[in-house]
Amino acid sequence: RMFHDDELEESEKFYVGQPRVLLLIYALYNTLVARSEMVCYFVIILNHMISASMITLVLPILIFLWAMLSVPRPSKRFWMTAIVYTEVAIVIKYFFQFGFFPWNKHVDYTKDKPYHPPNIIGIEKKEGYVHYDLVQLLALFFHRSILKCHGLWDEDEKGDSSSSKGDTDDELSLTGGRRDSSASLKSVNLAASVESIHVHFPEQQTAIRRKSSSSISQLSHRSSFSSHRSKRDIFKNINHTTFSLYFLQCKLPVIKLHCGLCCFRTLQVYVPIRQFFYNLIHPDYSAVTDVYVLMFLADTVDFIIIVFGFWAFGKHSAAADITSSLSEDQVPEAFLVMVLIQFGTMVVDRALYLKKTVMGKVIFQVILVFGIHFWMFFILPGVTERKFSQNTVAQLWYFVKCVYFGLSAYQIRCGYPTRVLGNFLTKSYNYVNLFLFQGFRLVPFLTELRAVMDWVWTDTTLSLSSWICVEDIYAHIFILKCWRESEKRYPQPRGQKKKKVVKYGMGGMIIILLICIVWFPLLFMSLIKSVAGITNKPLDVSIKITLGGYQPIFTMSAQQSQLKDLNQTGFSTFLASYRGNTAALQFLEGYGKEDITLADLEGNSNSLWTISPPSREKMIQGLLDFSAEFTVVLSWTIQRTLREVYPYYIKAPSDSLAKPIKQLLPDCKWKNITVSLVKNVSSEGVREWWVLNQLGKRFTSSEESLELFIFSDKVSPPSLGFLAGYGIMGLYASVVLVIGKFVREFFSGISHSIMFEELPNVDRILKLCTDIFLVRETGELELEEDLYAKLIFLYRSPETMIKWTREK
Repeated sequence: RMFHDDELEESEKFYVGQPRVLLLIYALYNTLVARSEMVCYFVIILNHMISASMITLVLPILIFLWAMLSVPRPSKRFWMTAIVYTEVAIVIKYFFQFGFFPWNKHVDYTKDKPYHPPNIIGIEKKEGYVHYDLVQLLALFFHRSILKCHGLWDEDEKGDSSSSKGDTDDELSLTGGRRDSSASLKSVNLAASVESIHVHFPEQQTAIRRKSSSSISQLSHRSSFSSHRSKRDIFKNINHTTFSLYFLQCKLPVIKLHCGLCCFRTLQVYVPIRQFFYNLIHPDYSAVTDVYVLMFLADTVDFIIIVFGFWAFGKHSAAADITSSLSEDQVPEAFLVMVLIQFGTMVVDRALYLKKTVMGKVIFQVILVFGIHFWMFFILPGVTERKFSQNTVAQLWYFVKCVYFGLSAYQIRCGYPTRVLGNFLTKSYNYVNLFLFQGFRLVPFLTELRAVMDWVWTDTTLSLSSWICVEDIYAHIFILKCWRESEKRYPQPRGQKKKKVVKYGMGGMIIILLICIVWFPLLFMSLIKSVAGITNKPLDVSIKITLGGYQPIFTMSAQQSQLKDLNQTGFSTFLASYRGNTAALQFLEGYGKEDITLADLEGNSNSLWTISPPSREKMIQGLLDFSAEFTVVLSWTIQRTLREVYPYYIKAPSDSLAKPIKQLLPDCKWKNITVSLVKNVSSEGVREWWVLNQLGKRFTSSEESLELFIFSDKVSPPSLGFLAGYGIMGLYASVVLVIGKFVREFFSGISHSIMFEELPNVDRILKLCTDIFLVRETGELELEEDLYAKLIFLYRSPETMIKWTREK
């Protein structure tokens, strides 16, 4: 070995011999040390999610718009700002915990009000008001100690001294591009004066290039490299900010004289911020990366959170699901607004990615950071009428959005890739990529939307139809390439029959799947109510009787104690009464005693009979007409018998229409009831009401009453109601026919696609598609047309296709 040290070797042996639990603790600690910067970010964001106040809002915004955009790492000034700000916040919160402040006298009343000023600012009195701030301060000091151990805490000061020594060097006088790390980070010194900019003007030009993370040798290497550059190249790369700074320092007395101190302080803040973002947008070089896929996944997770937790972003905070709202043809406004905003940001992000514009991404990042924080912490609490810290779904959505902000800042800092070729799922050829890519293409309208957006925001000479044609050919060839690679990895010997594992495994699964699809509606509708169904008992049973179109003579309803359940003895007696009646027993087989409700309705009407005198006279004349089919006894009580008008047994199905049960009625005849008009003459006047009585009751012994049996059908659980609500025919139409169409397409039309499916080697066609993508990205649009014409000719010529797809 080149380097050998006995002590280091003994130390390594000592650590290797430790227990695995201890080694795991060491590994976790080393991970914590290596990612201490991310730990600080996480604690700051967590503190803001829990506190949700203006005091804690400042640091998260600075993280996404300053720290994560700094190259190569946040400066000492940022960490000192975070530490001092946290300490000041702790002192302020402690000061406002005293009880002599007026708002601290009614804490229980105002603690849940989102727009209470102390709650918005963050100075309300509460238990554990400073716990997370102390954890945040501890994390910041922990990161500070790590930076000091690695000599990175005073890197800015060292960069200043090293740059001041080389002020006379030609290479350090004027260079274009981005400043080194110390000067770049120092450019965000919001407290620096314009005089300091004037004094260190050579330094501003000196450190325009980004410094690699450590050694002086690398700095000298860049210096020697740039010293060979001609004066013409040096002055060519001078950016306009340099001249603006020079103009500013020359006109400094004039600015102080005419604009005043306020304008001077504004420029004092504006110029470093402008320089910081200019260097960010126009780097001399950058480590290009591509994290668009991760950003898209973060946006997708947020989209799913909105769909399944949309109620958390609306006024009413009761838990609900989107399927129940959509089944009632209602689209919640909160759900619609959040979905459109989320989808709009995903489209804009895709456009910026395709155009590769860092300036647009920076502007979008600034707008999004301020807009999201303003919406989540100032608008949303007023909409939902509760604090952000009490909205778990909104907190989860915000945390995922913070992950997106971090990835977006990393993309800005490193720059967009110069080549965007194909789908991220087509980078390798295996079963995972194959099934994920096919699943991606099965999402409705996603493939079409992506293709159209790519055509709109990519420079090309192809028409939209030609573009879609190339995308379809590429997708088809990629799928074939995955299958050919799988055949090479798992070859099938020539002349050997298929193994039973493959036949019964794949074939058996397909058979079971097809059988389940065909018989799924019948199985679902029969099992959903008999096995998982719940009893839907009536809450109110009402009876209303009207004679001859006149004012109703009888209205009565039964609730609560008047609705009785049958016990086992009564149910057995009820079944025994229909022994020998096949139709009735077949009907009763689907019901249990818990599904039957006995309604005992009072015979006296619950409302007075109010009828006009002319109508009353006409009704009396009709009752006195002996040619009618029923007899009437006229006295103080008008009494007559209504034959076969009372249903007695009623079925309450899952829908809203209740029907009588003819199978339980003898000869399908309804029951008889008696109707009587009672007149009461008192000092208050004459009052009349009707009395009804059922003939041949089973369980009720009172003379003036009605007895009614209600058979309640079981209903499906609420979670499966959106499926069961369509019925058997609806399920067949939506499930069997739709899925059957896709299955039929898989089994039919194969002969028409043999020349495009049975391609032994697709590498040359795949390379041709990739070449089209590549020349498009490089701007060779004429060559793109030629290659596209070659691809179309290839698919038009079977002979050429055979030659191109032969095995090598």
